[in-house]
Amino acid sequence: MGYFKPNKYYKDIYSINYNKLKEEGIKCLVFDLDNTLGLITNLKCPDETKELLKKLQDDFCIFISSNNTKSRIAPYMKDLGVGGVSWSMKPSTRGLRKIKQNYKFKKNEMVMIGDQIVTDIIAGKRFRIKTILVDPLGKADLKITGLNRKIEKFILKRYQKRGVFERGKYYE
Repeated sequence: MGYFKPNKYYKDIYSINYNKLKEEGIKCLVFDLDNTLGLITNLKCPDETKELLKKLQDDFCIFISSNNTKSRIAPYMKDLGVGGVSWSMKPSTRGLRKIKQNYKFKKNEMVMIGDQIVTDIIAGKRFRIKTILVDPLGKADLKITGLNRKIEKFILKRYQKRGVFERGKYYE
């Protein structure tokens, strides 16, 4: 069951201790898009997110890895001036592999940040990089995500019973 447990868990991307990540040698932040950087209804990057990620670009290389289409992630990539991989097929490591290969990062320099255990966290764990789970920004999800949330709910219930992990109990 530890396979599904993120290395760190924060309320949202604004709560993450980026200074600590920098101290740990992280150079590459890979963000999920929907319900991590913005709501699924946001057609472009929210101003608050843009402001944060622009500041982070002083210390980190930032990428988006999304299971969504190129047309969905393109406005975010343009607004933020970052690279990204569409159709990442998480929990496949495809998107993370592309980023690592194209930009020559070491795995210990990368972190996957997202709102879903079944896609984002498992992809990061499978690729053997650090993972950070954040709570979803909104309740609305894509249809396919509904199944992932049901699987996630089962995993979380088992974790909670064992006292291993619980939504709302954040940790670094």
